Amino acid sequence: MTKADIVNEISKNTGIEKVTVQKAVEAFMETVKDSLTEGRNVYLRGFGSFIVKKRAEKTARNISKNTTIIIPEHFIPAFKPAKTFVAQVKDEVKK
Repeated sequence: MTKADIVNEISKNTGIEKVTVQKAVEAFMETVKDSLTEGRNVYLRGFGSFIVKKRAEKTARNISKNTTIIIPEHFIPAFKPAKTFVAQVKDEVKK
């Protein structure tokens, strides 16, 4: 599902114009990005959490040059779904 699909679904379900829904979806995504950039997590009860994870420094290999490189510690965005969300997906998704 793409952002356009999400906008279409919300517009169809709520009766709100697509342009308005698109602005709201984009504003939501910008707010989440800005919060994570500032190091603040975003918690949506019943859905999940957008969190900032710290990755430790590690040693890696560049196999094409056969050299060792050091990857410094860094932060990455991550999503942790709520337990109820995980349970719903487990129960309803067909194999």
